[in-house]
Amino acid sequence: MGKRIGMEVAVAVAEAVALCNIDMAAVYPITPQSHIAEHLSDLVADGHIDCEFVTVESEHSAMSAVIGASGTGARSYTATSSQGLMLMHELLPIASAMRLPIVMGIANRAVSGPLNILNDHSDIMPQRDAGWIAIFVENAQEAIDLSIAAFKIAEHKDVMLPVSINIDGFQLTHMVEPFEMPTQEEVNEFLPPFVPHATLHPAKPVTMGAFAMSDYFTEIMKAKDEAVKASKKVVQEVFDEWGKKFGRPYKLVETYLAEDADILMLTMGSMGETAKIAIEELRSKGVKVGLVKLRLWRPFPFEELKAIIRNAKKLIITDRACSFGGPGGPVFSEIKSAMYAETHRPLIYNYIIGLGGRDVQVKEFVGMFEAVLADTDNKAADTYEFWGVRE
Repeated sequence: MGKRIGMEVAVAVAEAVALCNIDMAAVYPITPQSHIAEHLSDLVADGHIDCEFVTVESEHSAMSAVIGASGTGARSYTATSSQGLMLMHELLPIASAMRLPIVMGIANRAVSGPLNILNDHSDIMPQRDAGWIAIFVENAQEAIDLSIAAFKIAEHKDVMLPVSINIDGFQLTHMVEPFEMPTQEEVNEFLPPFVPHATLHPAKPVTMGAFAMSDYFTEIMKAKDEAVKASKKVVQEVFDEWGKKFGRPYKLVETYLAEDADILMLTMGSMGETAKIAIEELRSKGVKVGLVKLRLWRPFPFEELKAIIRNAKKLIITDRACSFGGPGGPVFSEIKSAMYAETHRPLIYNYIIGLGGRDVQVKEFVGMFEAVLADTDNKAADTYEFWGVRE
């Protein structure tokens, strides 16, 4: 078994990716992702991994490079954040349409303007319809484990889609936490060599990224949608396999003290650990509250989530991004839609929190629960609120 050590999370992610025997990486530095790029380039330069590290002039070039490399059959990795992800946006649907199993680490950060380098989820939310599998992590161990598992998910013969691992910028990437790092031998046993279904090679020409007229385009989009939805089964299978080998199982949707809860709170990313403390505090006072962690964002785990939340009386959804001029946060909108046709469903409340890295403390999570408890006439249900705004 791997050793339990402490390390900055971004550096640990680079170490984990190096264990995956990647053939190529193209990463352009951007705060707070830069430490992944820097450490991965050090590992290549020092000869610790046999990998081509391509220095590029922008994030757009980085995604272009990994698309080309993956098309030749190379196991490829990139990482980015915020404005860098926005610059990549043009290419993200191309990577998924070409069924390229790229893995990308995203150090989630607020999108300008105004300029802000701290954490929220406003960078990943605009990419949710790009056809990528999107996974969120809560702590260092999850970031390491799922960065490795992402390659197995992406490269599965029934998936062949790109995967993003979303790691809260600064609040997680720059933390030093204890974790268990798998050994090279363990990763080799878990992650077999990449066997592409087709490669760009002059000796055996194939067409990738072809032009499609209207008489084919709809069918191609339908096939892509079916592929993304079908990947959910493989994601859970890989999570289960990881759990059997390393003793750390994962689920698409996870819970904490949720079985008998009257009020549930849903989080994504690192905020879940703080919310747990608030829940324990309220439980000690006899208030039946619980936590739901949404780990898989795309494909959306509709049935798994419905089974957990349908019997609660009220559900608090925390969003770390806003859909401006829309019905609320992106996660709130998604879950309201998912529960629309359900006969039994909770009243749903939406709090938009932690924008631009604003700290959300235990007392504030307690305050959200108390606000929902106090809403006895349910007037605040199905609405959204920017939590903690200074008037």
